[in-house]
Amino acid sequence: MTAAVDVLHQGRFLRLVKNGRWEFVERLTPGGAAVIIAVTDARELVLVEQFRVPVNAPTIELPAGIIGDDAGFADESIIASAQRELLEETGFACRDAKVVLSGPTAAGLTAEMTHLVLATGLTRQHAGGGVDDENITVHIVPLDTLGSWLAAARVRGCLIEPKVYAAPFFIASAAAW
Repeated sequence: MTAAVDVLHQGRFLRLVKNGRWEFVERLTPGGAAVIIAVTDARELVLVEQFRVPVNAPTIELPAGIIGDDAGFADESIIASAQRELLEETGFACRDAKVVLSGPTAAGLTAEMTHLVLATGLTRQHAGGGVDDENITVHIVPLDTLGSWLAAARVRGCLIEPKVYAAPFFIASAAAW
């Protein structure tokens, strides 16, 4: 039998709940996150860098965003969200986008699902940088130097989001998806 869910706190975007002995976070927009593996025709990975308050450090990440995070996008599909976020954050539009994997973001912390989207056929529309106060720096990194580039980013104080390391697998396996 499942215990009743108690709301411990609710903010604008998140709710902290307790179910039995488990405390976890629920996002108030239930669509999950679209995480984009954007690769250019020249075999370069498009990455974003931004300061993240929870870890008090700059991070290197794949472009990403919350699906349905604004009332105007409440019914947005995973692909439409991924395309919008890619353009907002990096300035790239993509010709092709497909979901290659969906799974829990952090199963011990939240029920949110992450949807990895492979985006190809990129064309640069503008410089990127995100919306509002995101302050995103866009990096375009050749896949054959990704490891050394990430090592240099770590040396300069960046934290690397682990999905970045998985991106080459999905790029190499693209024909299977």
